[in-house]
Amino acid sequence: MGSINWLAVIVAAVATFALGALWYGPVVGKLWMRASGMTEEKAAGSMGTTFALAFVLQLVAAIALAMFIGPDATVGAGLFAGFMTGAFFVSTALGVVYLFERRPALLWAIDGGYQVLAFSLMGMILGAW
Repeated sequence: MGSINWLAVIVAAVATFALGALWYGPVVGKLWMRASGMTEEKAAGSMGTTFALAFVLQLVAAIALAMFIGPDATVGAGLFAGFMTGAFFVSTALGVVYLFERRPALLWAIDGGYQVLAFSLMGMILGAW
């Protein structure tokens, strides 16, 4: 773990956290709430804990992706690794879970789409540094 650029990991986690705020806020927030069955009342509880834990999980994902792509990756290689991870590992795993939970395909598209964008952005940042 000595070859991990920790500043890049933190920047990648912050960037994907911010992307999530945009994605689940003004971009598709209302659509996501409808598809997920989330209400304003349910969303209001314990948000500080939720955001803190979500950020920790983004850090863990950034560390894992940094270890996966290695210290000599380029922006392009990082983008490719991030895209492939988001599209073909994370989103497909979500898809399997959503099928068995009988969740709407729209919710999978929203959540999976975010994961593809987030891991692509994360990979680009890690590859750039």
